[in-house]
Amino acid sequence: MQHFLDTNRANWDDRASAHAARTGLGYQVQRYVDDPALLSDVVRFDRDRLGDVAGLRTVHLQCHIGTDTLSLARLGAHVTGLDFSPVALAEARTLVQETGDTVDFVESDVYSALSALEPGGFDLVYTGIGALCWLPSIDRWAAVVAGLLAPGGRLFLREGHPILWAMDERLGDDLHLRFPYFEQEAPLEWDDDSTYVQTDRPMTATKTYEWNHSLGEIVTALLNAGLQLTMLVEHDSVPWEALPGQMVERPGGEFALGTLAGVAPLSYTLQAVKPTL
Repeated sequence: MQHFLDTNRANWDDRASAHAARTGLGYQVQRYVDDPALLSDVVRFDRDRLGDVAGLRTVHLQCHIGTDTLSLARLGAHVTGLDFSPVALAEARTLVQETGDTVDFVESDVYSALSALEPGGFDLVYTGIGALCWLPSIDRWAAVVAGLLAPGGRLFLREGHPILWAMDERLGDDLHLRFPYFEQEAPLEWDDDSTYVQTDRPMTATKTYEWNHSLGEIVTALLNAGLQLTMLVEHDSVPWEALPGQMVERPGGEFALGTLAGVAPLSYTLQAVKPTL
């Protein structure tokens, strides 16, 4: 398992520097410096569902280079971003120094978060899209989320739908279910020098390992960890061109199926609450 973690970390170190480029490619991070009110597309998509976060002690798990993290801070939350990539965290710290947003960053993998952060110390655990597929056990993840939350605190999650993760994006003539929908012990192994946004160079650390988790497994893991499900909304779009050649871009950075619109869910928003004592 350590090999999988180390390999994925090398890939995310490589991605982070490319994603944070000031060339107008990648995450186009210069926008956040130029516009102090700008929110990331991912946070803005769920703005109404997220509700008022002002003053909430918030941890953003798997925060990458911090664009969603600083967006939560711009909504008034007291935010800590956590990620296992030191390169991503260095880029995130540089970004908030330039923007002036107040965000703390901590280096840790998700499963070690309860050692790196204060257990029960957060009103909001936030996880953005494209995070859970890097974790081999959804039960361990749910236990960490529950352990981080204070009584009455909540998890807010926007993720790619496990139906989407089961599709083969390399086949552009139709939707092809080719990969496991349910969690498997053995990961899917990939070797790809590209990433999900346009960059000015190919990746050099090209191998990655991923795991899918069914929607039922995710919900059940959270329930077993003692949380109460309060929201589950499926969406027909995702914030990147997940199925090249089959999608149309919508305003706000979302992509939806074109001729096959509505055939399958592509992402979802979930909220779960830790009961008060």
